[in-house]
Amino acid sequence: MAPPVPNPSQLRVPPPDPGAVPDQPGASAAMDPELYWREHVYQGGARQLTVRAIIAGMLIGAVMCLSNLYVILKTGWSLGVTITACILAFAVFGTLRSLKVLRREFTDLENNAMGSVASAAGYMTGGGNMAAVPALLMLTGTLPSSGWLMVWFAVISALGVFAAIPIKRQLINIEALPFPTGTATAETIRALHGHGEVARRKSRLLGLAGLVGALLVLVRDARFTWLKNLPEKASLPFTILGREAGKWSLSFDFSLLLIGAGALVNFRTGWSMLLGAILNYGFLAPAMVSQGVIPEVTYKAINSWSLWTGSAVLVSSGLLSFAFQWKSVVRSFSALGGLVGIKPKEGAREDPLADIECPPAWFPLGFALLGPVAVFLMAYLFQIPWWAGVLALPLAVVMGVIASRVTGETDTTPTKALGPVTQLIFGGLAPGNIPANVMSANATGGVGLHSADLLTDLKSGWLLGASPRQQFFAQLFGVAAGAMVVVPIFKLLVPTADVLGTEQFPAPASMVWAGVSKMLASGVSALHPTARVGALCGALLGITLVLLERWAPPKVKAFIPSASGLGLAIVIPGSSSISLFVGAGLAALLRRVKPKLAEDAVLPVSSGFIAGESLLGIAIAMVKAFGFMPK
Repeated sequence: MAPPVPNPSQLRVPPPDPGAVPDQPGASAAMDPELYWREHVYQGGARQLTVRAIIAGMLIGAVMCLSNLYVILKTGWSLGVTITACILAFAVFGTLRSLKVLRREFTDLENNAMGSVASAAGYMTGGGNMAAVPALLMLTGTLPSSGWLMVWFAVISALGVFAAIPIKRQLINIEALPFPTGTATAETIRALHGHGEVARRKSRLLGLAGLVGALLVLVRDARFTWLKNLPEKASLPFTILGREAGKWSLSFDFSLLLIGAGALVNFRTGWSMLLGAILNYGFLAPAMVSQGVIPEVTYKAINSWSLWTGSAVLVSSGLLSFAFQWKSVVRSFSALGGLVGIKPKEGAREDPLADIECPPAWFPLGFALLGPVAVFLMAYLFQIPWWAGVLALPLAVVMGVIASRVTGETDTTPTKALGPVTQLIFGGLAPGNIPANVMSANATGGVGLHSADLLTDLKSGWLLGASPRQQFFAQLFGVAAGAMVVVPIFKLLVPTADVLGTEQFPAPASMVWAGVSKMLASGVSALHPTARVGALCGALLGITLVLLERWAPPKVKAFIPSASGLGLAIVIPGSSSISLFVGAGLAALLRRVKPKLAEDAVLPVSSGFIAGESLLGIAIAMVKAFGFMPK
């Protein structure tokens, strides 16, 4: 049986034992956290990156990548992968073992390695990938072939995996940054493998919720002649300017996916989204329609105007929040000195983890092999000047270090802030070059996300006693699986740019990236005067909300709208915000009334709703694309 998961604070430098003598056995371990970990936590002989863990991780990660693709096109978010994957893998392997199909138990470290594979695949939609590529399609009307895009995603993501090597030991072993998701994953794995009934209950809830979500899609979207379909939406019972609320996108969306996604965010974000929807579609849009600025009452027409206000809220709040984390940024730059490897401490005998950790030489070797490929792809696929591609690589390393530390301290990877920063940098270096502006930001965002993702997984491994090298290779397997899956399904769901920015696929993250690029290419003067005023007001609102959240008394903060929730609600349809609010409200109510039930049920049920609806939605889209069902 594995040792108990230590509290993260226990793996900081242990307090010196006053009775220890340096030459006595155990004295070094009492003063060196890495030696302590090796002697008391590390499970060197346990099964970890097995063939079945790799296959399970690639399959589960691919499925969750598809689910995340659907969700990000709907809401702009990529949702958590690793904990759900670990619950699902445990349930599958437990079932197979009970049926005598498997003889050997699926161990905790196998599950941890599987989670590393699954997270790398599942997050292939993040890091700007599914913001930049749809934005490029909207701006230029074309994309590279599927094969080239797969290579692009794989190379950029793999660079992020290599970028994590030189900073891992400083952030995790020495400083013991919390990486909350990594810590929660370790605790979840420990609970699953220590208490089978908890795992079985969660897996049953996940499966049942997935079935319910899939059935709802079938009844709503399949359009079988023998099946009476539900309407997709139900308008709220009032009118605005003589038109029913549903025409302004203020309706209830029959989507358990959105309710599930709402349950995974906090209630403050949920009610902020409802507020943003009311503000935009109930007041601002009708005012602009009355003045003739917005020509018709459709979501696409409204969004073409309100996009600038919502984008300004998101970008200004993201950049200011990031600026307030300047201490993390400064520490990140100091950590860049570790890129040449961890220097031995003065008087240290030898590195206790030399044969366990990834060798520091893997970092420059990885960039020496993949860096020229990335520069070539930027030039060949996106016509980015070679010098700009070369400049993007060190910038990507810097962004990766910053993103990793911020993720370790806050559990939030700041790609929404780092993306616009890179766009601004390349907007100045290569003015008017839209592909360079968008895809260079994709490169830095992809490196940052996958560096932070690997370190989050390595935090779980550190707490469980796993091999860092095996998790490193696990991450590369996941990168390959995610790249192969996400591109063809994206092209199936989004055959042309006309699908984006609609109620079906609002793609808010892509709309923001495209909007920033347009503004940098054509200048603010190209916007309608009211859109410029809206952008200015949005920027000021984003800044104000961040300042209020930072400086308001604790009792007041709960009543301050979330800038990210409010800004996103201005970009996506009002119906989506309403459903997200309903999900957040139900989860908050359950946590208050039945906290134990909420702890057991919210994550698996929400994940099941999301997976069931998104995967069957993709399946129906594939059936329609191949002509087996009327469109």
